[in-house]
Amino acid sequence: MATTESSPSSEPYDAIIVGGGPAGATAAWFLAKAGKRALVIEKETFPRFHIGESLLPYNLPLFEEMGLMPALRGAGFMEKYGAQFVLPDGSQRAEIEFGKGRFTDQPMSYQVERSKFDDILLRHAEAAGVEVREGMSVKDFQIEEGTGVTVTAQNGGPPEDFRAKFLIDASGTANLTGNREGLKEGYGNHRKFAIYGHFTGIPLPEDSRKRGDILIYRLKDAWFWFIPLSDDKVSLGMVVDRSVLQSRDLTPEERFGETVARCPELRDRLARAERVGPLRTIADFTYHNRRFVSPHLVRIGDAAGFLDPIFSSGVFLAMQTGKSGAVEVAAAIDQNLAITPGLRRYEKRTRRYLRTYFEMIENFYRQPFIDFLFQTDGKWGMPDAVVAILAGQLDGGWSVRWRLRLFFLLVKLQARFPVVERLRID
Repeated sequence: MATTESSPSSEPYDAIIVGGGPAGATAAWFLAKAGKRALVIEKETFPRFHIGESLLPYNLPLFEEMGLMPALRGAGFMEKYGAQFVLPDGSQRAEIEFGKGRFTDQPMSYQVERSKFDDILLRHAEAAGVEVREGMSVKDFQIEEGTGVTVTAQNGGPPEDFRAKFLIDASGTANLTGNREGLKEGYGNHRKFAIYGHFTGIPLPEDSRKRGDILIYRLKDAWFWFIPLSDDKVSLGMVVDRSVLQSRDLTPEERFGETVARCPELRDRLARAERVGPLRTIADFTYHNRRFVSPHLVRIGDAAGFLDPIFSSGVFLAMQTGKSGAVEVAAAIDQNLAITPGLRRYEKRTRRYLRTYFEMIENFYRQPFIDFLFQTDGKWGMPDAVVAILAGQLDGGWSVRWRLRLFFLLVKLQARFPVVERLRID
């Protein structure tokens, strides 16, 4: 709760968005295009470092709708046409080309430095008429049903009160409103620890269609992401179960180096690499909130739920929920309602999206999933259904759903009665 007397802002807003990342900037842009007065309150000053640099192909229709493509092309981001899952010694790999998926019509996306990408999105919202306050921290919020919300924020000087009809929580993993209301829940025993940083001096393939692929190196007890950001910069991160990290008295940097040494292909690629800046860490990052909407309040992006980054769903889900949440908020404002059936549908749809990706994530950590991922032969179009999800096609209908159900059934059978060869991962 705020303890310092605050001064009220002069005019109420239609919506206040807490957080200026991809979810908040997208929501703000769609509110502005709907003719609503929106305020973004962002605690940091952009540009700033962030992970989650690999985008999905189904981000592109949204970029087109928002008129972002000229700025993204002009930024020179690395083009991404696929993904590769690689065993530690490089002896086997599963290569995915988005453009060859039977149920996808988006062939490529981008690998981005989030400092630049997020700044483009926030400036785009600002150009659409959104008011942006950077370097300002939210200290308190109050929701009065039937009236609206009051947000108290501060930027060095005395606190200020801002009033609006709706509060959109895009605060990311800070999870402002979810933590305040005690709604945060983890996903069972899925407790992971990530160590990551940027590196230069790593050779990339000559093939322009493969150069920007995200590589996932799968070890028995860990995995690495390898995201080419430019011809001379790579984002490299390791994810490991927290219990494994705590099993030996090693610093994160020592654990990172030791695990790289157990992945021969990656170790060789890093032979002349130089790290740019420090290694960073994040722990216990997978969660969801029990509720995404309530009167005068909507949670979007990571403030609704944050998933393990294995399938690069973060920015895609942030922008999708930013758009759909903002559209429903604008409709609720037009109807002068605190909550609507449309907002309930938004919650149901978002929960389904999170559930779909988490099922993929949960299975990724199991040996039978890896057996099938590396050895599936295209039967019944199951790999195409997997590609559709990895591309961000979450509304592919029954044609995708039944194939996914069959794929996961076979993965479950593989654990007891081998359908394909059981691979040696390490």
